[in-house]
Amino acid sequence: MTEFTPFLSLFGGALIGLASVLLMMNLGRIMGATGILAGFVMPQGKTDWAWRATLLAGMATAPALYWIATGGLPEISVPVSTPMLMIGGFIVGIGVTFGGGCTSGHGVCGNARLSPRSMVATGIFMLTCAATVYIIRHVIGA
Repeated sequence: MTEFTPFLSLFGGALIGLASVLLMMNLGRIMGATGILAGFVMPQGKTDWAWRATLLAGMATAPALYWIATGGLPEISVPVSTPMLMIGGFIVGIGVTFGGGCTSGHGVCGNARLSPRSMVATGIFMLTCAATVYIIRHVIGA
């Protein structure tokens, strides 16, 4: 069973949207997580690396801030094995490469900019996700 938390989801989505707008407004950059990470690993200059490092540090420290604010961390359960997570990550990496971006870059920023390429990519992400969940839950029976 998947637990849906509408208020936390809305709050988190609003924060992601605000961060995307601020990054575009201040640096003229799109907040695609995969592109940010790739530019961090292979930077094009010190200033390019600095903002990416700052954003990634914020992503990494957010759980600590949550823990300080609430006194605990939410329970997270991963219903698949580590090898399956690695295979899934590899498949996502292939999709990001051929799709020219990730769900955050296309889904959040690209759609907000009314990019036709991002709208198609997001549609493909959503259809693939729905098909995967259907196959795993109803065909395979996991």
